[in-house]
Amino acid sequence: MSRRPIVILTALDLEYQAIRDRLTDPHLHRHRQGTRFETGRLGAGRCRVVLGHVGKGNGSAAVLAERAIAEFSPAALLFVGVAGALHSHLALGDVVVATHVYAFHGSTSEDDGLKGRPRVWETSHAADQIARHLARTRSWAGPPPGDGPIPTVHFGPIAAGEVVLNSTMSAQARWLRKHYNDALAIEMEGAGVAQAGHLNRSLPVVVIRAISDRADGTKEVTDRENWQTRAVFNAAAFAAALADELATDDRLDDQQTMRSSTMPGTNQNIARGNARVGVQAGIVYGGIRLVPGEQPAPASMADALADLRTQLRQAQSAGQMDNATYTAAQTELSVADNAVAADTPDSRNTLILALKRLRGLVADVADLTAKLAIVIALAQGLS
Repeated sequence: MSRRPIVILTALDLEYQAIRDRLTDPHLHRHRQGTRFETGRLGAGRCRVVLGHVGKGNGSAAVLAERAIAEFSPAALLFVGVAGALHSHLALGDVVVATHVYAFHGSTSEDDGLKGRPRVWETSHAADQIARHLARTRSWAGPPPGDGPIPTVHFGPIAAGEVVLNSTMSAQARWLRKHYNDALAIEMEGAGVAQAGHLNRSLPVVVIRAISDRADGTKEVTDRENWQTRAVFNAAAFAAALADELATDDRLDDQQTMRSSTMPGTNQNIARGNARVGVQAGIVYGGIRLVPGEQPAPASMADALADLRTQLRQAQSAGQMDNATYTAAQTELSVADNAVAADTPDSRNTLILALKRLRGLVADVADLTAKLAIVIALAQGLS
């Protein structure tokens, strides 16, 4: 089983709540820039999930997907929600799993019209295979609400742009038929999320959409008939089952570990005389922070937490944090203390999450942030 969580992102509050309702004991995680995530477990507790709300549009989705990836280092990322159907064989409530995501707004305007400049991201083979197997077994679909049939799962391209399409005759509809006629559905966030996954060394990203309207001028009617709620239920059910499967597939985690740890080539130390080597590596992904005179990692996690508690008191006394932040930080330290005492695989995950939440709380205190980076690394070594 992967030691890392699955990140699930949504654009609408209705979609967010459908996933949150499936989480056991969700906990708030505050990002230092203000974004709020919730962490919890799905079902029987096998799969750790980070849930986030990104709002509408590919730009916002890309930024907050990148933020979630950097904060939680997930094994995979799912984007879950509703979409409009672009083909008549898709029924309302059906689930579409993207094999490709098209960013369809790119074009060049010339005298004889617009010329498409498409961008496309393909779902990873391993994640696609897991999703297809899940769809074939139909084990994901519990009893549907009402008297409706079990929805069909379709695999194919999804078009992601910046418009809500509600016409088959508009210029946008004609453009899609001409240049993206294999797209099964249209939505507004998948391209941003897919781009974020691509830029993070091909993190597996799966876009899951359920059909809530037909993008044909009848959206108001289908919304009144509650199809958006029904579609959200189906998308959330498939996403929850897929997240559980992805979390138990160690190969995805192994591939991510290999990508993040491999350093091609040989590094030759050319320092001479009194020169000191700060960092010697092949290719370094992400930032490096060098702190002069930084102390080595503490001998034990208990020592590290005790030291953090002391530094917290000093920072509070020095006016570097307010009383509310100090109280919240002490609460996270208590969670970490209990996790260390329990010393189980689950408690170690709880320890890491508590430390990351603590890091978000004290982000304005540079010394504490630097100390926490060391302690989090120590905690990850225990997992």
